[in-house]
Amino acid sequence: MVADPLSQVFSALADPTRRDIVARLAVADATVGELAAPYDVTVQAVSKHLKVLEDAGLVSRSREAQRRPVHLEAEVFDLMTKWIERYRRQAEERYRRLDDVLRDMPDDVRPDNPSQEGSPP
Repeated sequence: MVADPLSQVFSALADPTRRDIVARLAVADATVGELAAPYDVTVQAVSKHLKVLEDAGLVSRSREAQRRPVHLEAEVFDLMTKWIERYRRQAEERYRRLDDVLRDMPDDVRPDNPSQEGSPP
């Protein structure tokens, strides 16, 4: 079963090594060997990480003579950003409404009023 694109992206980025690879590719394209250099893993292991990122649409590979650079596909981040932004706006609206309710409450019934602590109900 193939996951939806957003789930694939979040799943691919769940791994810290893949997140680090994405961060490095945000600076510049690199070959698999260049990406593998700082890790204590084989080039094959990094290639597997790149395959996951590629399947999620986060990276692509091209050919430049003998070189096969890996390129970050930044457009995929738009999908994530739109999803995150939607829920961020909803959460902010809920907090704004809560702020309005708390602001309109009389001072003597506010939950943070210390004069009510210890007094009988």
